[in-house]
Amino acid sequence: MYASALKDDRKIFAIAPMIDWTDRHCRYFHRQLTGHALLYTEMVVADAIIHGPRERLLSFSPQEHPVALQLGGSDPAKLTEAVRIASDFGYDEINLNVGCPSDRVQSGIFGACLMRTPDLVADCVTAMKRVATVPVTVKCRIGVDEQEPEAVLPDFLARVIAAGADAVWIHARKAWLKGLSPKENREVPPLDYEIVYRMKQQNPDVFIGINGGIGDLDQAAAHLAHMDGVMLGRAAYQNAGLLAEVDGRFFAEPHRETDWTALRDVMMAYADGVVASGGRLNHVTRHMVGLFQGFVGARRYRQILSTESTKPGAGSEVIEVAFAAVDIESGPKQQVEAQLRAG
Repeated sequence: MYASALKDDRKIFAIAPMIDWTDRHCRYFHRQLTGHALLYTEMVVADAIIHGPRERLLSFSPQEHPVALQLGGSDPAKLTEAVRIASDFGYDEINLNVGCPSDRVQSGIFGACLMRTPDLVADCVTAMKRVATVPVTVKCRIGVDEQEPEAVLPDFLARVIAAGADAVWIHARKAWLKGLSPKENREVPPLDYEIVYRMKQQNPDVFIGINGGIGDLDQAAAHLAHMDGVMLGRAAYQNAGLLAEVDGRFFAEPHRETDWTALRDVMMAYADGVVASGGRLNHVTRHMVGLFQGFVGARRYRQILSTESTKPGAGSEVIEVAFAAVDIESGPKQQVEAQLRAG
């Protein structure tokens, strides 16, 4: 995937792995909006895969492809075993998390704190590559705490690339492991896109993608003038409607209007299946709340999904009622206002 992307100068658009957000229901929903974006799982800890409920942790719908599994861990042997187990599930990529700053990740000695031990990360990548049948990649920060990115990031990249990493995704912020919460670590440390651009310039034959603070598709396109790939996180989740434009803009698909009715029907059928298997409607609909950001009726849509989906016995008819609250034909509210001003 990454080698061919480099050879053909083909860019990759990805939706970032986000703990508690990008579960299988979220990914199924996002796939209905974009057929080509690379989707990522939440981070799954290697120990959990080895000792826990593998089917629940790793299973996914075939419609989600291409989809990457993000692993958390720092023990090469355990990561090797986790990759072996995951290979039976058919993921398109295995990604090692070297960027998450949460306390529970630090206590397990993995995530962003691994930026301090590039040799260990390289050992992990080497071990994973020995058994993986798909690309092995790394997602990292530009540094942590007192580290100077200009000093540590080039060396970190050199080591993981030499170990065989097929691609590196860089979140263009440092992580402060003490003093900032995970939420603050996504917002407070200043973004430094230029250093990520320089890392790409210094490694022209290696796929390097960029992540962090990218708010819309215009910004994504601007980054792709410098990088091999771009990864959106919160923007893609909180304003999922923008994903409907991804295939036409970044994958040369012919432009077509989004069939919102078809999307509604697909998600209703999917929700019916989840409920029938013992799940709850809000397991699906919580990921759909941001779909109609900017549309007339979006506020009522959000209210319906947020309140009605959590009630006992709630079924997919809640999705139908919520969609009916949106003036889909008129498009986003700003377009309506522009039309009124013009007319």
